[in-house]
Amino acid sequence: MSIVDIHFHGTENLEINEAESEEQILVLAKEYGEQGIDGILFTLYPAEINKMRNILSYIKKAMGMQTEGARIYGAYLEGPFLNPNQAGALNRKYFLMPNTKILEMLLDGYEDVVKVITIAPELPGAIQIIEKCCERKLIVGMGHSDATFNEASEGFKAGARLITHLFNAMRGIHHREPGLAGFGLINEEVYVELIGDGRHLSDEILKWVFMIKNSDRLILVSDMVKDSGNGLKLKGGCLSLKSISYRLLQLNIDSEKINRAINENPLNLLQISFL
Repeated sequence: MSIVDIHFHGTENLEINEAESEEQILVLAKEYGEQGIDGILFTLYPAEINKMRNILSYIKKAMGMQTEGARIYGAYLEGPFLNPNQAGALNRKYFLMPNTKILEMLLDGYEDVVKVITIAPELPGAIQIIEKCCERKLIVGMGHSDATFNEASEGFKAGARLITHLFNAMRGIHHREPGLAGFGLINEEVYVELIGDGRHLSDEILKWVFMIKNSDRLILVSDMVKDSGNGLKLKGGCLSLKSISYRLLQLNIDSEKINRAINENPLNLLQISFL
């Protein structure tokens, strides 16, 4: 069975935001493919717009050249329209308020490369940007966000269909305010990403989410980075998606649900035929 990782930043040798050529992109895809991964979206952190565009140009060229490794399906923009109060390990100095001109500048020429973008739906102007992205056939994820349940609902109504790494870098669940995390669990149609490396979420939470969430909307991701942190601050994932799937099997999570979360569900989200 094929494994598709839609949220992948890099290996222990190199991160996508450090790439300076299409050849380095191809090396990253080859390295991750050797770890048992069949398809990927390269996920970019917020940076200067010109730098992000340069990286998108390398990804676009690499997609046209690729002959081996994990198949590159495109790019995933984790920002820049994010809430600085929920920055996590990202550099908030590159976070921007939602702006149509900035969106157009970022995407111009790379409409066929960018597949997913994360937006904080509570920011002023975010709903309009979500609608603009959906008009362009982009998948909008909600994340790095302090959104309330109602603000998340408004983002969903505008077209957002994904929650970026559920529970991480977002308002948590409170019994009087379910927040974005609660919305992700309660809404039957929205997809949710889960980082299953054992560090970002407790095993109890992972098992609980697999029990209660619509299993057709669960997507396991690695969020894998070159340096996953020193234990005091998480910077990203520390395990490949294949290793994560083995981990979850050891937790006695339903194997069919795991398989859907690493193959069918991400491909359905991307509207790609099964590998």
